[in-house]
Amino acid sequence: MNAPAVSRLVGLPPVVGEGTRVLLLGSFPGVASLRAQQYYGHPQNHFWRILAALWPGHPLPQREDYAARCGWLLARGLGLWDVYAACEREGSLDTSIRNAQVNDFRSLLARVPALAAIAHNGGESFRHARAVRASLGVDIPSLRLPSTSPANASWSFEKKLNAWRDAFAPYGLLD
Repeated sequence: MNAPAVSRLVGLPPVVGEGTRVLLLGSFPGVASLRAQQYYGHPQNHFWRILAALWPGHPLPQREDYAARCGWLLARGLGLWDVYAACEREGSLDTSIRNAQVNDFRSLLARVPALAAIAHNGGESFRHARAVRASLGVDIPSLRLPSTSPANASWSFEKKLNAWRDAFAPYGLLD
């Protein structure tokens, strides 16, 4: 008996601008994020909560206004993208990713002239840190952050928040 075919999934476009100082890379959007066509669309993901805590003087736009959330990130110097442009995967776990195609980071460089660091949201993204930097052709730091995924239950919200705060502070991304 043949296994059912797994469909090829396509990721989301980058959220970047000329003022992007830190580019945050996930691995690939989960099921909820792909369905919503929004980065970190799963309500249990700590991503948006962590950023709201890092930027208390700038209220986080409502979940329903994704465009405003993207503008909110960009206004603070943070961009978003993923390591993978496309892959095959059942469910949302990184361990289920198969036949992945890496994004074209070289093409992104002209859009982010102020880029000072790449931050990786979790281990699967960080596994590609060297290749991402080589593709960009620039020597900038790669930061490994704890995953904001609900699957990363071994890290408390506070522990994640502190790690993200420590990583973002040198790049002027805190209130």
